[in-house]
Formats: sequence, C-alpha cells, structure tokens
Amino acid sequence: MITRKRRVAGVCALLAALTAGIAFPVAAVAGEPTGQATPQVDLVLDVSGSMRTADIDGGTRMAAAKQAFNEVLDATPEEVQLGIRTLGANYPGDNQKTGCKDTAQLYPVSTLDRTEAKTQVATLSPTGWTPIGPALLKAAGDFTDGASSKRIVLISDGEDTCAPLDPCEVAREIAAKGIGLTIDTLGLVPNTKMRQQLSCIAEATGGTYTSVEHADELTDKVNQLVDRAADPVVTPVATEGAGSCATAPTLKSGLYTDREEFTQQRWYRVDVDPGQELRASVSVGADRAVNPSYGVLLRAVTVHGREIVRGEAANNGRTDVISTGLRYPKAESDDEDAPAETVCLQVTNSFSAGSGVKTTPGLPLELTVDVVDGPSKASDVASFGLGRGWWLLGALILAGFVAGLLWGWLSRWRLAVWRTN
Repeated sequence: MITRKRRVAGVCALLAALTAGIAFPVAAVAGEPTGQATPQVDLVLDVSGSMRTADIDGGTRMAAAKQAFNEVLDATPEEVQLGIRTLGANYPGDNQKTGCKDTAQLYPVSTLDRTEAKTQVATLSPTGWTPIGPALLKAAGDFTDGASSKRIVLISDGEDTCAPLDPCEVAREIAAKGIGLTIDTLGLVPNTKMRQQLSCIAEATGGTYTSVEHADELTDKVNQLVDRAADPVVTPVATEGAGSCATAPTLKSGLYTDREEFTQQRWYRVDVDPGQELRASVSVGADRAVNPSYGVLLRAVTVHGREIVRGEAANNGRTDVISTGLRYPKAESDDEDAPAETVCLQVTNSFSAGSGVKTTPGLPLELTVDVVDGPSKASDVASFGLGRGWWLLGALILAGFVAGLLWGWLSRWRLAVWRTN
C-alpha cells in the first residue's frame, strides 16, 4: 500500500510539472504602437440623491466612490491626463428640466494635480437627479484634440431620470462621430433596468460594463480602466472571416478585428514558411448580457481539415472578455524551394444571448497573428511543454516510477527495522 501511494504521488507530481510546462505566454502584438499624444480619461460620477444609500460594505455608495477616487488618483500613471465630471451634484429641487442640466466639470481633463483633485472630490455630497445622457454629451467635449486614447468611465447607481433623452442613443451618437472615444460603465448595486442601460451605453462605443457591490471592486476596476488608457495604442485592421477555410482571407502578422455571431465559426488563413513559427491569439468580448457557461476555441488545422493544435478557454459567470492562444512551429525543410504551408485558423465561441438581448451585430473579436523565425527542427521546440521531443516525457515518467518504487521500498525497510527494535 505504501509503495502504491508513493508511486501515485510521484506520477502526479510529474504530471503537474508537465501541465505547468504546457502553458505559454500569448505572443505580443505584431506592429508598432501608433499615436504619441497623451492619453486622456474623464471619470463621470453619479452624485444623485440615491448615492446616500448605505449598502456597500456598511457605508454609503458615496463614501465608497470617494474612497475609490482617492486611491485611483494616487495610482494614476504620470502619462495620463485625468478629469472628473459630476452629474446630479448641485441641484436639489424637483424641477426635471433644471435637474437634467445638472452636470459639471469638477476637475478638467489635464495633467493631474492630485491634491487639488482630492480636495474637489471631498466636497461632493449626494444631491439631485441622474442626468446620464446630458452628462455624457458634455463629457465628450471635455477632451482635447489629438489624444492617443479617450476614455469615459461612468459610475452610477441608477438609471437615467431625464427621458426622453435616451443615454444609449447619446452613446451611439458619440460613437458615430468617429472621435475614438470609449465609454466604460460601472453599476453600483445594480438592478435589471440599470444593468441593461449601462450595458447598452458601453456596447455602443466598444467599452465594458461591470457591476460593483464592494468598495475594493470599484477601486480595482477604475484603476484597471485608467491604466488601460496608458497602454500603447496599436491600430487594428478590420477583416471579415469566412464560413470555411477555402474562402477565408489570408492574414499576415498583425492585429485584426472582426465580428462573430453567437456560436458562429470564423475562418482565416495564414501562410507559414518552413523554419517559421505561427503564434496566434484571439479574444472575444461579451459586450452585452450573456448567459453563464461559455467558451472560445482557436484551432489551427491543415487545408485538408486535420487539426494541428488548439487553444481553448471557458468560464462561468459574468465576464468582459475571454481569450486563448496557440503556437505552431513549422520545421525546416531540406528543400530550399519548399512552399509555405497554409494554416487555417478557426475561431468558435459558445456564448448565448441573455433573455431579450439582441444577437446582432456579432460579438467583437480581436485576432493577433504573428509569424516569426522558429527553430530549425520541430523537436527543438518546447512550445507544447514536452522539451526536446517525446523521449523526455518517457524519461520523466520512468524516473518518477523508479523514484516511487525506491521510496516505497525504503519506507517498508524502515518500518521493518522499527518493528525489529
């Protein structure tokens, strides 16, 4: 019994090590970042009367927002220009027409003076209406021309109270102007109607929606979005995958965007010369409410349909994006005139739309393709966690088996000696 247990432990440890070796980093985006101007972020905060509600970690929603803002201001990268706009912060009355004009620039989008910005945040007190649509229209004008990225982060605890001005239509109008502005939305303790509205706003501009019920979640998410604005901007190329490999577009190294319907397959082709390695990754965004349990599959297959390698990812619950990747080394050939191999990339998702959610347009898809010089022999590649070929796997398994036997024998010998004494 002891021997069997030790043997199993040795094999399990080996398999765990091999599994860890299979994981590999997704290739970096090919191409150069574009745009040298300063990234800009405008934080738009709901300061309406409902922010007095005390249901976030025992404190009010306003207290959680202030705490998050102070921590975000401390962590904002130096290269990011940041501003703060409020909605519902100044008018306490019952006149809707006046209340729906209640949006103000608390701190201009500019190089950050952390002390001044914190001082302004400290003055906020929950007051009035929730004019989300009007605030977004004003926020779109808070940015200067030429920014490398422009991002609005809207934080609200309720739906817009300024109908008939629909904030979803406002977001679509902003997107139609083509000014490269992304709106991300965060819902504090959301209900169904608010979740739908904030998701719609984010979807219209390619942003993300996140529900928040704890103060640390709010801080982490806002920090993440501000940091994202500082990332180098790479210009993606729009493409359109096909329903089969035979009719798929041929892609070179670069970053590509597409749309994929729910449960749809999209095909792309990549030519790989002998001695090169194909590295590919794909991300599919859930830009609207989706049902739990979903996944994305990226396969590399030959033109004849034989699978070469695959990458897959799955999750359960709310997500903004799900990603996976793969690598395929093409061995050197003794024939200098050997042709390139056409590799077919297939992207499949298993998302399904939530109740009442539109299924069109398709989900946003981002595909990275990188073809680089690879090793001279496929056996020299450790891409799949097998070191220098399958012989290493066999040697490791044998070593683990022998180690288990030896440990079991030693254990039994020590037990026999102990009984004798």
